[in-house]
Amino acid sequence: ILEDIDSTEYIVASLAASNFHGAPYPPEFAESTPGWYFGDDPGSAEGLPWLKDTDLCAVLAQTSGSLRCPPVVQKPTKSLPKRSAAVAAPTQSPTVSSSSPSYYTVFSGRTGAIQGSGYLTYGLVDSVADCQTMCNKVSGCVFVNSYHDVNGKNGSPLLTCSLYSIVHSAAEATNYGGQRQPDGSYDYITDSAGY
Repeated sequence: ILEDIDSTEYIVASLAASNFHGAPYPPEFAESTPGWYFGDDPGSAEGLPWLKDTDLCAVLAQTSGSLRCPPVVQKPTKSLPKRSAAVAAPTQSPTVSSSSPSYYTVFSGRTGAIQGSGYLTYGLVDSVADCQTMCNKVSGCVFVNSYHDVNGKNGSPLLTCSLYSIVHSAAEATNYGGQRQPDGSYDYITDSAGY
């Protein structure tokens, strides 16, 4: 029986904790691939499950042992009051305070990614904040390693977001890349940070 890898059922099963939420091999392995994408442009993530897809997220929410989509938070917008005789300053829309855990920087600016124990999953994100938000939704996650994996993909701005169940140090940022890419180049790591 052939499996339809584009079916919702297949995608949901692939995002199970038992499958490291779609990324069974940590990033340091040549056969590894990201398991998911959490960001604003699903077209930039080459067919990865998009964790802002409301239909996919609804099914994941009802599936035991699967990855949970973070809530999508609307970014604050500036609003201007209606014109009056007096010129008023622009005001910011109110923002909702979050009860999410705070993160502190363990290391930053490294050229190596974490290679260590406690691996949970990895995917692609638009920002460090998105990576931290993903950690908040993965059971047992206490540490994130975000970095640019420069791998011959036309200068993609996406960050790799690796999640761990233990805190790591800069001394464990020993995955420097070095895998040969289809275009003949070698990948390398920049802007690696741990939180």
